[in-house]
Amino acid sequence: MRTLSELAPGDRGRVVKVGGDADAVRRLMDLGLTRGTTLEVIRAAPLGDPLEVRLRGYMLTLRRAEAEHIELE
Repeated sequence: MRTLSELAPGDRGRVVKVGGDADAVRRLMDLGLTRGTTLEVIRAAPLGDPLEVRLRGYMLTLRRAEAEHIELE
């Protein structure tokens, strides 16, 4: 397994698990990051944080610390 934070721009993955504390998991799931969702990393900021991700037809920006809790296949 790899995490979203390990992907480079242009890479794709399918969400297997969203981890972290309960509030963070709830927030990420409310934003559409649920098991089975396919996503693509569009770009990363020059220092690597934050990441811009495309999923479910919209763009989402996440901090690298949040992306480390999203496991992909």
